[in-house]
Amino acid sequence: MLTRIKDLVATLAPRLIEIRRHIHSHPELSGQEYQTSAFVAGVLSSSGLHVEEGIGKTGVMGELQNTGIDERLLAIRTDMDALPIQERTNLDYASRVQGVMHACGHDVHTTVGLGTAMVLSEIAEELGAKVRFLFQPAEEIAQGATWMVKDGAMSQVTAILGVHVFPSIPAGSIGVRYGALTAAADDLEIIIMGESGHGARPHEAIDAIWIASQVITALQQAISRTQNPLRPVVLSIGKITGGRAPNVIADQVQLLGTVRSLHPETRSQLPNWIENIVANVCHSFGARYQVNYRQGVPSVQNDYAITQLLQSSAEEAWSSDRVQVLPEPSLGAEDFSVYLEHAPGSMFRLGVGYKDRIINHPLHHPEFEVDESAIITGVVTMAYAAYKYCQKR
Repeated sequence: MLTRIKDLVATLAPRLIEIRRHIHSHPELSGQEYQTSAFVAGVLSSSGLHVEEGIGKTGVMGELQNTGIDERLLAIRTDMDALPIQERTNLDYASRVQGVMHACGHDVHTTVGLGTAMVLSEIAEELGAKVRFLFQPAEEIAQGATWMVKDGAMSQVTAILGVHVFPSIPAGSIGVRYGALTAAADDLEIIIMGESGHGARPHEAIDAIWIASQVITALQQAISRTQNPLRPVVLSIGKITGGRAPNVIADQVQLLGTVRSLHPETRSQLPNWIENIVANVCHSFGARYQVNYRQGVPSVQNDYAITQLLQSSAEEAWSSDRVQVLPEPSLGAEDFSVYLEHAPGSMFRLGVGYKDRIINHPLHHPEFEVDESAIITGVVTMAYAAYKYCQKR
């Protein structure tokens, strides 16, 4: 069967490159994936899948049916949205949309999902279980997975697979990770409230800007001294708003940031930990405060058995020297974790780096490029892993 899958993918390869370049040229932002969804639905329908559109607002669900008695249902999830980045690659098929680019590889993800659907549709009668394809919108704003789940995307699903491009390893290689793959990502808002006054007489005011700077410093210092270094926490303040004029002491400052963590126990303690530090600093200088902490997506925790399935499938397909067990997680976030609250699953890393380049630009870079030969690697790996899951009793 592996040979058959490889032959099918080799035949499909020109079409898959064409699909990827079409999607790359026509990127759409989160929640606006109307053209991409219609295109995806058309490809799935032409491959004989049962297709539902408008799942998760602009998402698409395609399902391969079978007549067997196996009640298991494998989901394969790929995301479709692009980023608000102006592309600078100068590729012939570069983005035609001003200020929007597939700089995170979701065009590749969508292509891998479509390629896998096309391959599995050819061997559908030999699959023991059902397979459902989830083409998700709005991953970049960490909303799409929740939308899809609310619309029933995970109903009856018994396992789920996902993929994400990884420019740090070369095309032709696969990376798997047992346990934590990505971090939980939470949103933080801190409002510091002081008293306005003349810039020349700071002793008559309570300087919210200065106190905000003390809060930021205290938080960063406290991480290194009070948090377990083996359970990392990253707190980054990305936006500061405050002040009315150069010669007026600010009475209010808003801090907006992101908080990343890997361990659920650590994550649960962070809201109180942050508020205590903010409170101590503000009380010391007579200011008031407000802390708003919103939990976002949890950490992706790959299931051991399904990760083992992915690793063995990739090693059979490509040999063990092209499969890496990744030693470290990423502190980036992925809303694939939302699906894992409903069924066990695993996401693998698809190497897309050029072997002969000194620099492979990272994700979210305006010059990010992928070695398109990785698409074949991704489709074969995903399709074979899906076949093995469906065959397993």
